[in-house]
Amino acid sequence: MGTVLRENIGLLNDKIIVKVEKNDYLPSFEKALKDYSKKANIPGFRKGMVPAGLIKKMYGNSVFTDEVLKSVEKELTDYMTKEKLDIFAQPLPLPENDARQINMGKPEEYSFAFEVGLKPEFTLPELDKLTPTRYKITVTDQMLNEEIERLQLRNGKMTEPETVTGDDNVLNISFTESDENGNPIEGGVHKENSVLVKYFNESFRKEWIGKKKDDSVVLQLSKAFDEKERDWITHDLGFAKDDIAAADKFFKVLITKIGLVEKSELNETFFKTVYPDKDITTEEAFRATVKEEIEQYWNNQSRSQLQHTLYHELLNHTKIDFPESFLKRWLLNGGEKPKTQEEVEQEFPSFTDQLKWTLILDKVARENNIEVAADDIKNFARQQLLGYMGAQAVDETQPWVADYISRMMQDRRFVEDAVHRIRTDKILAWTESQVKPVEKQIGSEEFTKMQEEHHHHH
Repeated sequence: MGTVLRENIGLLNDKIIVKVEKNDYLPSFEKALKDYSKKANIPGFRKGMVPAGLIKKMYGNSVFTDEVLKSVEKELTDYMTKEKLDIFAQPLPLPENDARQINMGKPEEYSFAFEVGLKPEFTLPELDKLTPTRYKITVTDQMLNEEIERLQLRNGKMTEPETVTGDDNVLNISFTESDENGNPIEGGVHKENSVLVKYFNESFRKEWIGKKKDDSVVLQLSKAFDEKERDWITHDLGFAKDDIAAADKFFKVLITKIGLVEKSELNETFFKTVYPDKDITTEEAFRATVKEEIEQYWNNQSRSQLQHTLYHELLNHTKIDFPESFLKRWLLNGGEKPKTQEEVEQEFPSFTDQLKWTLILDKVARENNIEVAADDIKNFARQQLLGYMGAQAVDETQPWVADYISRMMQDRRFVEDAVHRIRTDKILAWTESQVKPVEKQIGSEEFTKMQEEHHHHH
């Protein structure tokens, strides 16, 4: 019968030695040979009638080695199950192991050693003592008016004037990378786009006034757009976010179509178009509904910011020890693709942060019975579909909606991603319920700037 020895070789790092005797692997070896002889297809012999001696001569050594290693693996797995070892990744075979010691002609006791990294015990910060800030974003009349105007434009009537007359003209344009004189650059970027004149910076907008279809201008991105719009344009043109030189590139921009949206009037027809499921008959009720939606959007942003704060609280103030030497060796050789020592050292801090967060999620879920049910995943798929459809009203009782959800439930990758997201959301919601946030009023611009600075810092 196999024996297993275990010794500590470092912090949360153990060595497990598995020894197997002849009786552990010989019966399975003999059975495997018989199975081979039944299935072997060798010229000159009928299937299933190949002599055992020939099978042993042809396949014996490899079958023997396989069965010994299977016995070792079984003993190791049984031991870890019995001892309830909670380990990282998989046991790593140690360099001292040598499969060449296995000899079919000389069956004996074989010994193989493995290294394991043990998951640590730890405690979470006392969440009920935390008083993070929950921001309350002020919804101003200007924000409300701008959103209503956006809805009027989105649901307005598109016309095609002959010339560009102002900021609200929609330009269908093609960007062709060029030199400063408008001569195309071989192999340069060419991209179609659709933009409002007001997306260009104020000093450049006058270049468009009076232009017609098939007219063109030569522009330099850094001078035609302010930073926010320039980042969006350069990204759309296919340049990397950190490509500093992209802003200084020149483009010849050709007008392919001019449009102008006539804003929808504030009447019942418009109200019904924007909110088909609501009975809104007055401008006052419409404004109240829009304001409520804006407030809900910023409340969601504020909640996300609070949860992000709590994420960092948990990550930065939960002390967890790791079997570093084991994990580094596992990163070096245990992944799908071997890494260099330099790559391991570079990736290790973010790798342990990910491990730490996973351990925290597991602990919170386990201790608070947080689970993801099938209905949660179905609802996730339903919400995803509604998100794809945008503002379009969807009759959720239609058979194709149920078909979509059923199809997604059979998609393993979708289900795994959904479970991870839903579980994380539930855990962060639980974490949020444990703290005592202090509410603070703040403007939308200040809040947005604060978020941008935080993301830039991280």
